[in-house]
Amino acid sequence: MSKPMGLLEAARAFSNGTLDRKEYIDACTKRADEVDPWLKAFTYRVPSEKLSIADEGPLAGIPVGVKDIIATAGILTTNGSKIYADNVPDTDAEVVSRIKKLGGTIFAKTVTTEFAWRSPGPTVNPWNPEHTPGGSSSGSAASVAAGIVPLALGTQTLGSVVRPGAFCGVVGFKPTFGSIPLGGVHPLAQSLDHVGYFTRSIDDAAYAFGLLSDVGVEASEIDDLANGIDTGVRPKIAVLTPSFAGDMSDEQKAAFENAIEALRTAGAHVEPIDLPASYWEGVKVCEMILAAEAAAIHAENVERYADKTSPQLKDLVAQGAAISAPKYIAALRMQTELREQLPKYLSGFDAALTVPATGEAPKGLTYTGDTHFCALWTLLGVPALSMPVARSANGLPLAIQLVGGFGEDQHLLQTAKWVEQNLTNPFAEA
Repeated sequence: MSKPMGLLEAARAFSNGTLDRKEYIDACTKRADEVDPWLKAFTYRVPSEKLSIADEGPLAGIPVGVKDIIATAGILTTNGSKIYADNVPDTDAEVVSRIKKLGGTIFAKTVTTEFAWRSPGPTVNPWNPEHTPGGSSSGSAASVAAGIVPLALGTQTLGSVVRPGAFCGVVGFKPTFGSIPLGGVHPLAQSLDHVGYFTRSIDDAAYAFGLLSDVGVEASEIDDLANGIDTGVRPKIAVLTPSFAGDMSDEQKAAFENAIEALRTAGAHVEPIDLPASYWEGVKVCEMILAAEAAAIHAENVERYADKTSPQLKDLVAQGAAISAPKYIAALRMQTELREQLPKYLSGFDAALTVPATGEAPKGLTYTGDTHFCALWTLLGVPALSMPVARSANGLPLAIQLVGGFGEDQHLLQTAKWVEQNLTNPFAEA
């Protein structure tokens, strides 16, 4: 694959007059025509003649992929489900409305697993089509990695942004819980659902966060965003090794250890720390909350549309229905306690460094990968991102995961930029 243009690169080229917005979107359309027949990243592409291309705004001329559980007015939104096969919403999700107001072009709806759960769609990994791109934000991650669009929206309720980002070799960013509005996003578990997105660099991720999040920026600050991140001083990074680290492949362990050594060599203060066991047990708490809330949301679908719902969704609803109210309430209480106590353990650190997955993307399309390495950070609602740092023997991406404090997204992105500058990304020029 030839090197595609990133979000900021395109925005700057529009601004200085070296790139025409329509010509760029036409090029993205041509790229989609070439690769999507085998990549299968999209459930629906807006016809070229209907693409709205704005002349003004910080996202003017930028084609955006939108995960197919996020409502788009007048555009098919199936939620990855046969139940919604013909669903065309009347209104946009809040984040889609925000993109349009900023001048962005809704380019396509991207493949999701059914209701963002575990029944996968047809999307393949752009680096090896025999492997999964991850899920549930499969099409969004793959379309950015394949150079079709520079920005695509996803959602995460366990690991559905960070993990596909890792598997596809792009930046998958899950901001702090609630920082990007969820209005118009089909829920899976309201206490855990996050809107996130995929880009090709940390600068691109920071630009998108400043524009799309409720943190927001003033109009006068948009030019500052376009200048990229000031990396500041050498960071202090906490290394976290999960209790289930034994599930990592040898290649993932090596990529992680090599990244740690490279950051030390570059001048970062890198220090292993231990979290109490209750944090890693929080993965099960996260899964319990998800099942209980998903059962309340999807019980009617499973009952009314047994022929149109997957075994995976039926199993999830059954698991959730079996969770008692006291257990669910206790799980929510533990979520709050773990979130409130986390700053005590990460005090003085700019970010925590861990892994996003067991290793490279699994072979086959029926399994989208282990969520354990991402679920804790979803439970706590803290910002987390993946970035590629190595290539496996099979030519697939291997990544690291960086985690920040609740509400400290911009500081995490600044730290991540320093990390990005001091590690090798073998997919940066691809």
